[in-house]
Amino acid sequence: MGWANRAIALLREGQPAVIRPHGGSMRPRVMSGARVTLEPVAVDDLQVDNIVLCRVGGNVYLHLVTALQGGRVQIGNNQGRINGWTKAVYGRAVTIENP
Repeated sequence: MGWANRAIALLREGQPAVIRPHGGSMRPRVMSGARVTLEPVAVDDLQVDNIVLCRVGGNVYLHLVTALQGGRVQIGNNQGRINGWTKAVYGRAVTIENP
């Protein structure tokens, strides 16, 4: 979770945050090293296909909302893998600047 600690703290305070995630699970929507701007969001305001910063099972992800049910959010990557359900969503991506 260390890579996202500062962003999570800002989002919890109601402020926007910028991260540069690394990895290939969200390509081509989010490329490794992209500059991603996040804004705080309530779970009730999410939609399927939003990209969110969240925690699932102790891991922090910048992944897709794949389903919504009863105040819970199902999270997956852009390659078809499902990570699980969570209520711990910190922010929603509002801009993605791929390298």
